[in-house]
Amino acid sequence: MSREAQVRFCERRGVRFPPPTLLVALCHTQQQAADVKAWLARWLAPRGLAFNEDKTRIVGLGEGFDFLGFNVRRYHGKLLIKPSKAAIRRLRERLAAETRKLRGLNAVAVITTLSPIIRGWAAYYRGVVSSKVFHTLDEYMWVLTYKWTTRRHHNKPKHWVVGRYFGKFNKFRNDRWVFGDRASGACLAKFSWTAIERHVQVKGRASPDDPALAAYWAGRRRARLPLDKYTLRLLSKQAGRCPLCGDHLLTADQPPQSPDQWERWWLQVTRQAIAASYLTHDGRPGLARDDHTRLVHASCQRTLKARQRRKPELQIAPPTRLA
Repeated sequence: MSREAQVRFCERRGVRFPPPTLLVALCHTQQQAADVKAWLARWLAPRGLAFNEDKTRIVGLGEGFDFLGFNVRRYHGKLLIKPSKAAIRRLRERLAAETRKLRGLNAVAVITTLSPIIRGWAAYYRGVVSSKVFHTLDEYMWVLTYKWTTRRHHNKPKHWVVGRYFGKFNKFRNDRWVFGDRASGACLAKFSWTAIERHVQVKGRASPDDPALAAYWAGRRRARLPLDKYTLRLLSKQAGRCPLCGDHLLTADQPPQSPDQWERWWLQVTRQAIAASYLTHDGRPGLARDDHTRLVHASCQRTLKARQRRKPELQIAPPTRLA
């Protein structure tokens, strides 16, 4: 029985095979690369596996190659890893398609739909040379959102459209060209808001399966979360738990490994709606100058506000949403 027929037979019986494995072998010379390919082919043959010759190439770093959405290439003697052109093209096509689907809806729908896509893609590529690409994509997003606003209000002058949908919606950014909704204060995230963080190599032979290194790997996973330093400091101070209910605010046991996974991760954060709130202490509202800021679940915060409405003396300052 051929492997292809065997896979189809087993899948009908509920057995799932792993997806095709992507592999990169780095060698010093072209001849060495050919020898490694031949050795791997002999190793795979007894296991019923083989290379896909249409997708297998031997190239020099000067020419470069794409791998998992990244482009690896040497520029003037320096190796740089960037988002691949194909990945950028797919993202631009998706953003344009999603924006077309949002015609006729309000600004909140645009923000809710596009922000997880932007944050997820930026989180996946923040560990490589992506700063220039992020700013280029921000310009592309401005064009898309501006076209969306002018189509929605085709009978309004441009200065009216700009004044309604663009401004300094993010108080932590000195940027007056942020797309947002003035009624709710929500704003559309930008690619460039995600800071570039270089990958930190694993120490020695540290293995995720070693129980003695659980704290080390947990620290690496926390460091990989695409959050600002202030939010990470609050998470560390609270041991990652909501002070109102005691449950975990975020979980990153297995960090996402693709833009789609990062997008789903951000959707989970959005559903949890974590907010920074000035909690009450000793029956009195905490002030901004006091170190009373904590991260809480939005559901817990709504419950707290409901209790405070019954007791006006416990009213607190409005929360600041997680940037």
